[in-house]
This record gives sequence, structure tokens and C-alpha cells, in this order.
Amino acid sequence: MRIQHTVLSLAFLSDILVEADIIPRSFAEINAHLEPRRRKKRSAAGLVDDNGWPKYFHEPGGSELANHYDSRYEHGILSYEDKQDTQVHMIRAYLDFFKKNGMETWLAHGTLLGWWWNGKMLPWDWDVDTQVSGPTLMYLGTHFNGSIYDYTSADSDPELVPPIERQYLLDVNPAIIERDRGNGDNVIDARWIDLRNGLYIDITGLSETEPSIAPGVWSCKNLHHYKTTDLYPMRETMYEGVVAKVPYAYYRILAEEYMEKALVITEYEGHKWHPEIKEWVKKTPAEIKQERLDRQEARRKKQQEKEEKKKAKEEKEKAEQEAKEREGTGTAEATENHAGGEKEDKARPIIGPEADDDLGVKEPEKEPFKAKRNAEPQQKFYLEDELPTLGRESSGLKHLRRRRIQKHS
Repeated sequence: MRIQHTVLSLAFLSDILVEADIIPRSFAEINAHLEPRRRKKRSAAGLVDDNGWPKYFHEPGGSELANHYDSRYEHGILSYEDKQDTQVHMIRAYLDFFKKNGMETWLAHGTLLGWWWNGKMLPWDWDVDTQVSGPTLMYLGTHFNGSIYDYTSADSDPELVPPIERQYLLDVNPAIIERDRGNGDNVIDARWIDLRNGLYIDITGLSETEPSIAPGVWSCKNLHHYKTTDLYPMRETMYEGVVAKVPYAYYRILAEEYMEKALVITEYEGHKWHPEIKEWVKKTPAEIKQERLDRQEARRKKQQEKEEKKKAKEEKEKAEQEAKEREGTGTAEATENHAGGEKEDKARPIIGPEADDDLGVKEPEKEPFKAKRNAEPQQKFYLEDELPTLGRESSGLKHLRRRRIQKHS
């Protein structure tokens, strides 16, 4: 036990000397320093899992809102107003800390989207996200891990109201020495935590994880990828009343992550954008109720229109079917009448010159004569009283014709 205490004391003294920059530390020494803090994750069977680190940051869980608090400092869910107040001063303190220590950081994800609209936090967003470069992340872990930052709001007037004074913890995940996603439990590299209530800013580092395959492509552990030209040169701007930085190609980054719809839609999560004051304003309960009623009425009208279209379609199909049936019935009756008429005509005795004197039955019609190609014309013979008048007919021809008629008689 005495030897163990001696070793721990020496290790603690070594850390103090390094933090005071008395002992220089290289990148390899940083890894060697953090390696003893690496803890293997155990499975349910108690076996060591060599594929990743155990989860470092923990949230209370149980609800979506509870997942935005550090479990070590959480004391319950904050109200809408307290949450906004906490986030405003938290991001101000964070940016002030980085500026004072000469380090670069920039806005990311939903925090960057809030800047796009009006340079402020999205009032419904519980996440505050920032990014740093890989070297800056290592520098944070080496020199500022576990730092407590005392903050006093610059816009506080001590003569009128008590100044806003708060404390924040910079906690760096020891798994930063590995820049791949791993088992997914440590995609967040560091956090800036409000010690009063546990709300935090997520800090993620970007590194060139595959410089030989994809040079100039920067990635975080949560699989977001950026080109160097998308990030640099950084643009200096204002965010929540203090100086901040955003990526150079912020528009393309936001459009790829949230689609362009997020850059133009003016109603979201119970809030409405008011361009005259450039603010997202939370809707009142009466407005929310009225919108719900309007949506219900719109759904009812849509359903009614759908039913009317369906009914009209059914009536049209029914009318078409009835018309087809009527056409079919008329055709059948016409066919039957026609067949009956022919039958009646065949059974009815024919009287008159068309009838035969003995049978009283209509003589069947002869088929029309059809001349055959290259056939000789048929000769027609007439009786004496049916002879056609012949112009300038000689007596010899008349005699021959009579003889031929008599011969055939």
C-alpha cells in the first residue's frame, strides 16, 4: 500500500509539472499519458471487449430532454426560459474562453443553423454544438482538461442588478487519441458543462483520418465530412452578442446537412419566424390550438373531397355500365325482331304476280349473275311477242331468228 501511494504521488506531481509547462510534452507523450486512463468495455458476460472504449460521458436518460444534461450535474429539466438563459451565457463564456487562450473554434450543426437565421440560438434547440481542429483538441486535452472557468456576464450592470456569475467545466474525453468512430460510444470529444444544472456544449474534433486516400477531407467521429475549402478561411461574425467564427462554405454545409428547406421554412417546433423583428417567437397556446383545429379542418375537407371524388367515380362507372347494358339489350331486341321478321316473311303466302299460280309460294330469288373473266357472253333467247324492236332488220335475218326460236321451242 505504501509503494502504491508513493507511485500515485509521483504521477500526480508529474502531471502538475507538465501542466505548468516545466516538463515539455510531445504528441507521443500525450498518448502515453492518456493510455493508462483507457478502460476496456466489458460485455454482459464480463469479457473484455477490445474493439472500443467504454462510454465516457453519461446522460440521465428516460426522456429526450433528459439526454441533454450531464448526469453528474443534472437536477431536473429546466423551464423554457431558464434553458434559453443558460444556453446564451454558456456559449458566451465558451467563446470568451477560447478567445482569451488564443484557440480556434467554430459553430456547427443546429447552432450554425441558428446563426444563419439571426445570429442566435434556435429557441427550441437543446443542443449547442461547436467544432475544433484535431490539434486544438489535443491541446485542450493536454493543457485545459478539467478546467473550471469563472464567468461574469459583460452586459450585467452591478449597480442595478446582481451580475450574472457562473462556472463551467471543460471535460475532455480521454478517447480523443483515437480518431475513428469505434463502437460509437465516444463520438463526443469534449464538453463545456454548466455546473449549476448540467446543460452542456458538445465539442467535436475534425481530423484528416485518411490523408493518403482522401487528403484534405476532415472528419469527426459522428461521420460528418468536410473539405478544407469548406472550412477555411473561417469567417468572423457575431453570435449571441459576442465574436464567433463560422466555416467559409457555411451555406453548402447547412444545405447538405439539413437540406435547403431548413433555410427557408418559417414555422417549426411550435415557433414562427417574424421577419420584421428577425426573431423566432414561440406560439401562444391559443395559436397552437387554432392551428390544430385548422389542421383537423383541412384533413376533414381533404377526406370529404376524396370521398366525393370516389362517389363521382362510382356513379360514372355505374352510368357507363347501364349504358352498355342498354346498348346490349337494344341490339338483342333488334336482332330478335329482325330474325322474327324474316321468319314471318318466309311463312307469309305471297299473293300477286310474284306468286306461283299452283303453289301460292314466293319463288326463290335467283342468285345474281356474275360474269366470269374470259368467259363467252351467254346468248339470250326471246319469245315472239318479247322480241325487241330491231332497227333496219332485213327480212332474211328475221327469218333466221324465227327459225332458231322455233327450234328451241
